[in-house]
Amino acid sequence: MVFILKAAFSCFTLSSDDSSKVADCDDHITSSSSSCCVKTFSWDEIKKGSNNFSKVIGSGGFSTVYLARLGALTAVKIQSSCTDRLARIHDQELQILLTLKHHPNIVNFVGHSSSCDDQDQRALLFEYASNGTLHDKLHMLSWKQRTMIAFQLATALEYIHSLHIIHGDIKASNILLDQQFNCKLCDFGSAKLGFTSMVLPPSSTKMNRMIMGSQGYIDPHYLKTGLVSKKNDIYSYGVILLELITGREAFSMERGEKLTQIIGKVRIEDMVDPRLMKYDVFDIEEVRAMVGVAGKCIGGSPAARPSATEIVTSMREIFTHLL
Repeated sequence: MVFILKAAFSCFTLSSDDSSKVADCDDHITSSSSSCCVKTFSWDEIKKGSNNFSKVIGSGGFSTVYLARLGALTAVKIQSSCTDRLARIHDQELQILLTLKHHPNIVNFVGHSSSCDDQDQRALLFEYASNGTLHDKLHMLSWKQRTMIAFQLATALEYIHSLHIIHGDIKASNILLDQQFNCKLCDFGSAKLGFTSMVLPPSSTKMNRMIMGSQGYIDPHYLKTGLVSKKNDIYSYGVILLELITGREAFSMERGEKLTQIIGKVRIEDMVDPRLMKYDVFDIEEVRAMVGVAGKCIGGSPAARPSATEIVTSMREIFTHLL
């Protein structure tokens, strides 16, 4: 199980039992863009649409996620407590979500509610994704599907980075998969808006800090300096590439080992997920090229890491089916 360092809830998933076909959006929810169609829902609407919050589909940190039907199947993420700090986190995430336009590889934000009448709770509403997360479904994916997800995630990063948004918590459990197993990046609870910023590094003696990211995915340069930049996301993206290649988790609790530690220690042929070796057809040269991209992404110097745009270009050159 991935160890989560941040306090805010990471991401929601829906079980296959809830995977009935999504209805067309009503006046509340459309898919042409995120910010232009976001609605502020009343608490009564959310309560009715969720059947009085009867179906819990996820939980973690300080949030619970419920299934609702508000014109379409919808995931309702509710912040269950409201300290000043959590209110700031919610408001920051809402600001980021309202900045985003519709992107095919970013989960669609459809609405929010600031509070209910008798409790200080806040809700964010998102589109339905029927195939759970990359973390849950990785082992059933073909090589072609894995390379497509790698490419789609790169395009999502290219888009948010063009808006000077730093996601801050790129990991397999924050990548939702739709019915066709397309990537849907989610969870902007750790996101930052701006070019670079300095936050309190983990070595700080102040106890009210919040570490951004999850174990195995966190940029060591960020841990050392507290400097938040787009290259933190690029580092985490490199870890995702290694997961797609190897089928291993970013951090092994059993071995106390980071996945990034295997680069340079094992042959490329020995890195490939055994399930792919047994059941799928793949090109070892494509694997080799993807390992090369991952190596550049997790390099020690952030300045030497490629941009998301450069990664997109590399992916197009490596994988002909992406053209």
